[in-house]
Amino acid sequence: MTAASSRSGLMTVGELSRRTGVPAKNLRAYTDAGLVYSVGRTGANYRLYDAEALWCVAAITELRQLGLTLAEIREFGAGYLAREGEPIGPRLAQMLERSRARVEQQIAELEEVRRRIDDFVAANRDRLRSHAARAWAGDPRGRDPRP
Repeated sequence: MTAASSRSGLMTVGELSRRTGVPAKNLRAYTDAGLVYSVGRTGANYRLYDAEALWCVAAITELRQLGLTLAEIREFGAGYLAREGEPIGPRLAQMLERSRARVEQQIAELEEVRRRIDDFVAANRDRLRSHAARAWAGDPRGRDPRP
């Protein structure tokens, strides 16, 4: 960060990254997506951010942790700006329900994988306990790789 930007309260992407714990690559992607605004550039062409960027990154981080995609966050932000003064709760609730549905689907898929693992282990318990399991490592058909 330059001395001038330090005195003015502006941050480079590196400083914003250090202060938020979000990788600089992600911050650049947020900026490119229009979720965080840079307020200018340094003489070396580094993006500069003000204190509002800290709030924006915190909000994005929270929404990402709730399972919203960047596209949904962008849509939510655009809707908020377009309808300033209107309640945002109903729109956010709708997006969170979509996120919850995705999570429920992922849980169902993972439960199916767990069921298949349990079935496989139950069906092959003896082989898994013996040295015969080594044969699977060399040949996907379970044949012993030794001649």
